[in-house]
Amino acid sequence: MGIRRARREDVDEVVGVWLRSRRASVPAIPPPVHSEDEVHAWFEEVVFPQSEIWVAEHAGLVVGVLVLEHEWVDQLYVEPGHTGRGIGSRLVAEAKRRRPGGLRLWTFAANDGARRFYERHGFVVTGSTTGDNEEGAPDVRYEWSPPRRTLRRLSGSVNPAGARRRAQRR
Repeated sequence: MGIRRARREDVDEVVGVWLRSRRASVPAIPPPVHSEDEVHAWFEEVVFPQSEIWVAEHAGLVVGVLVLEHEWVDQLYVEPGHTGRGIGSRLVAEAKRRRPGGLRLWTFAANDGARRFYERHGFVVTGSTTGDNEEGAPDVRYEWSPPRRTLRRLSGSVNPAGARRRAQRR
């Protein structure tokens, strides 16, 4: 299985994974509120041009989809029948590599499986709503922040107290 950047010609497979995964997740999450044609048009006209999309491929087929918008994991779906094989974990790892400063996402409050998944990957709850989304279902905001030493390495910053101690030893 490989992870790669999605191409425009992947739109049908990406939409298929999204639709099948959403449908298979009912009742843990609400069913899609838009028709298949509307979802396809949204991916083609909005998501692909405006977002960073990554796909997991197995045997030449798209089996997982990750959509990033700035620091937001906007979509993460795995083909039904391929869950529990580490595909979602590999996509989250890719998101962390692409956004080393941190990530945010929303998931439905009733989706216990997704909540456990994100918590296993270091995400913490930072907010919630009572249904401020198209589906009208309560949701939870999660955030992931890298360990402090990773942030220091990325920013090039130095611990001022440590720098003072080193200077005093000279």
